[in-house]
Formats: sequence, C-alpha cells, structure tokens
Amino acid sequence: MSADKRRRTVVSLPLLAAGAAWGGSAFAQPAPDTGGDSQGAVRLALLVGNRVYPDPFDLPPAYKNVRDLAGVLERRGFKVTSVLDQNPAQLHSAIQAFAKVAADTPPNATILFYYTGHGMQVDAENLMLGSGVPPDSREDTLLNSSLHLRRDVIDQLPRRAGGLTIAVVDACRTSLRAALKATDGFNQVEAPLGCLIVFSTGAGKPAIAPAVETLNTFYTASLVKLLTSAADETSFSDLFRLVKFDVTQTMQNFPVKEIRQFTQIPFIAENTQVRFQLALRSATQATTPQFNAAEEAAAWRELEEDLWPADIVRLSEAYLQRYPSSKLAGGAQVAHEGAADAVRALRSNEVRLFRSAFQPKTTEPRWLSEWRKAARGDKDAAARIARAYLHGEGDIGVDPNRYEGWMQYAAALGNGIASYELAVYYRRQAQPVPAAQYETRARDLGYTPPTSLDNQRK
Repeated sequence: MSADKRRRTVVSLPLLAAGAAWGGSAFAQPAPDTGGDSQGAVRLALLVGNRVYPDPFDLPPAYKNVRDLAGVLERRGFKVTSVLDQNPAQLHSAIQAFAKVAADTPPNATILFYYTGHGMQVDAENLMLGSGVPPDSREDTLLNSSLHLRRDVIDQLPRRAGGLTIAVVDACRTSLRAALKATDGFNQVEAPLGCLIVFSTGAGKPAIAPAVETLNTFYTASLVKLLTSAADETSFSDLFRLVKFDVTQTMQNFPVKEIRQFTQIPFIAENTQVRFQLALRSATQATTPQFNAAEEAAAWRELEEDLWPADIVRLSEAYLQRYPSSKLAGGAQVAHEGAADAVRALRSNEVRLFRSAFQPKTTEPRWLSEWRKAARGDKDAAARIARAYLHGEGDIGVDPNRYEGWMQYAAALGNGIASYELAVYYRRQAQPVPAAQYETRARDLGYTPPTSLDNQRK
C-alpha cells in the first residue's frame, strides 16, 4: 500500500511534566495480598504522559491530567507509577517493567494503564507516540517510534477471568483547526477476556483539549470527578459509562459553539466477568449491595435480573424515581441509558432479533452474564453471543439465524468489528447487497480492518 493511501490520524493527547517517574524512578510494588478472597485488593496503575514534542505539537494539559489522576487513584487504593516524556525506547522499557510487576499480582488484581500524549492510527494500528517524535513523521517512523496499543500494552498486561485490566487512552487535539481537518481517529477494538479499553472519544473521531496547563482535558476532568464523587458501590464498569455520559453532557452544554461541535462520546470496549467496586472490600466485608429497606433490595434485584431492554428501561426509571439517593443510582442510570440504546437498536428495520432471543436456554453463568450485558446495550457482549451461535459454544447450539440477528444488533449498537464480520459472512454467502451495506457501516463506526483480514472486495 502506498504511503498516501495509508490511514493515519494524529490524535494529540493530554501530557505530562518532563523527565522521570512521578515520585521516583522505581515502579510501585504491590502490597502483600493479605486479603484472602478479597476483591481486587491489589491495585496497580501506570500513567504515561508525553508533553514534549517538536513545535507546534506541545500538549500543555498533560501535567495537570496526570497529577490529578494519580492523586485520585491513590485515594482509591492504587499504587501509582507515572513516567513522563519518554522517548520510544523508554516507553517500551516502561511498559515491559510494569507488565512484569503486574504479572506477579494475584489473579484478582486490578491493573490500570493510562496514556496521554500524541496518538494516531497507521495502517489500522493504534499508536501512542514517544516523546520528541514529530507526529507528522513518515509512517514507518511512526510505526517504529510508538507503543502499539494491542501488541505493546494489551497483550503484555495480565488477562484474567477473575481480575480486571483497564487501558485508558485520552486522545485529544489542542488545535480546533487540526480537529476540523481530521478524517478519523483511533481504530475500533474489542477487549480480550478480563479487559476494559477506553478512548476519550468515539473510534474514528477527533477529540479536543485546552491549550493551557491549568485545565484538564474534557475526558480526564470527568474521570477524576467521577472517581472522586461516585459511590463506593459503583463498579468500574459503571464508572467508565458514567464518565462517558458526563463528558458528552459537559461538551454539549459548553458555551463555546466550536466545542459543542466536537462533542465527544467516549468509546468503551469491555470483556469482563467480575464486577469490581470502587471501594476495596476485604474477605470479611460484604461485596453485595447494602440497602436501606427490603423494598429497595427487591426493586434492585428485579432490575438486575431482567433481560428485556424495554423492561429494563421501565424498571430503572422506577428505581431512580423512588430511590434517587441510592448508592446504586449510578448503576441504575447506566442500565437505563444502555437499555434505551438497546431499544433503539431493536427497533431498526435492519435488526431481526425479537424478545424470544433474550430468553436464553443456556444455564452457564458466563453466558447468562453476557445476555444481561447485551440487554443493557453492550455491543461487545452482543457480538460474543452471535459468535457463540455461529460456532456453537458451551450449551449454545449452532444457529445461523440467531447469529445474523445478534450480529445485526451488535452493529446497531455501534460495534464496527461485528459489522465488518457480518459483511464478510454475507459476502461468503453470495449476498453482495447486505455485504456492502455492513462494510460501509463498519467504516462509519470507526473500524478500519487490517490488511490481514478478508477486507478486499470479491
């Protein structure tokens, strides 16, 4: 592929103070795991911030971003290490050292990686650029001077069914002119087992940030705020969805028209099986919600167990109206917004999925959890259910009709990878019209298939 046809997106990210690690050069070591079966008693975070790039690519908000995020993470029980303004070789050394420490943590540890600096997409690869490297360099320079999100971060960190690994990339531009010229942003991804991946804006979209040191970027400001104010009972999964709502609402109501024009809708990809709360819970403490009355407990249980999106919308509205001060109000809001997205997706003429599809015959807890998430608008859970019907997994039998319906639903919820897989499926079934339709949809959703995939028109 010629250089002029390669897809490249410069995504200027929030940055940080020059030099070495925050508070020292050594990585923070996890405390001994004395909690027995405690939920995520070990929490580690690596914050990478690159501010120093050749003019005019300096990124002033980084110092405040990393400083503020480090402080609130420490208050939430994380051992935080921050590395600042690292060149390409130092970046790779930093993530490898952190990954080595993370690998020695218990299987229920919480591991968080945060990057703020210049980022870009080159040939479908999501890159986080080392300090000092011009973002307008040749593609081969960029590919060799960056952390690759999947290869160098996600694939290096632990993948544990009983743990949680989080990767946050706060990608933004300090120039509105640069944002106006942008054609795409980071490539859409799906998370491997035990992982949650977050971008500060939608896949394929630009994000913006103030060009001053005294303000956070929009995304990190909301993340710090919600980490500080959210109830201890809030799960990390719900936290990042609450941050998503807050970022979008903040920018939609911003007094400057140009900022409203670039309202960010953060991207989330999740594949977790354990719901970790913000508060650390020891083995002797309850990990289940505590309610003020039996009626509230019953209302929450009904909401949690329901698997039909329209019912979830109704039940969450009733719960929020009756218990607005509940410690689980954030979870109810997340359920409401996600289920509302699901209702809209199911109303699409392109989605052939009906109520019977949300009454699973499986008895496996893993798959019942996936149905629960899919009913609340989780685009990735919907795709995993679809693939189970395609290949037959566990006690889920092969059913091509169910596969199509769930993939259509996943695409309607915003899963560009699912949309592309469906396009390939239709192409192989000699159905060129829906194949073309879903291939276009995939790209509209911010997914650029790598050249290794079946992404050439037949």
